[in-house]
Amino acid sequence: METEIPAILRARESVAPERFTFHSSRMRMTHVTPEQLKAMDADSDRCAVELSDARVDVLGYACLVAIMSMGLGYHRTSEERLHTRTVENNAPAPVVTSAGALVHGLHTLGAKKIALVAPYMRPLTRTVVEYLTHEGIEVLDYEALEIPDNLDVAAHDPARLPAVAKALQYTGADAVVLSACVQMPSLGAVEEAEQLLGKPVVSAAICTAHQMLRALDLPAVAPGAGHLLSGAYAETTPAPQAVSSAD
Repeated sequence: METEIPAILRARESVAPERFTFHSSRMRMTHVTPEQLKAMDADSDRCAVELSDARVDVLGYACLVAIMSMGLGYHRTSEERLHTRTVENNAPAPVVTSAGALVHGLHTLGAKKIALVAPYMRPLTRTVVEYLTHEGIEVLDYEALEIPDNLDVAAHDPARLPAVAKALQYTGADAVVLSACVQMPSLGAVEEAEQLLGKPVVSAAICTAHQMLRALDLPAVAPGAGHLLSGAYAETTPAPQAVSSAD
């Protein structure tokens, strides 16, 4: 999140007039386990308040599997609750979760069937598959890279991902998720993967950037970030959010 979202926005600045600042607040998590993910999510309220102190225009919640491991459809609950924290702080801002953004991005592409790559251990990857299935997206095949340490996830070489995706059963898929995790880098390999696979390729980070731009009512376009941000879906209606103004 702290590398690829700014990179996408910087690329957008080369073709559009808007300029962005990036602010972050961290929830602690070192090993990607259900216990640490639950504790991490519990800390998200604090982060939302801290970021709203800066009067940001939109908040992005990075950890996809932290949301998905909390139960089916939980991204809606999280987005509404964290938006409420910003309202209570007299700094209302829409909230985009990477979990909700991935769902919305795939629906935006019209992708009913997908293949995906995730860095998680196999049980957590199955949680992601079940979550997407509940949202009407069939996962035809997936690869769980089974990297337990969060820093090792960030250090995974994105150049390896197109070959990993190529080994999936993706022929019948409408799209491929090259990284179902905003911690595992993939941005630099997305366009190569699209050419290799002949399919739209997205990542959790790309979908998050798309939905954040639409929450800002800006055209969702950025060069070098694959089909979703090519301009074909620049004016797509953002996912419903709990947005209100402080009185």
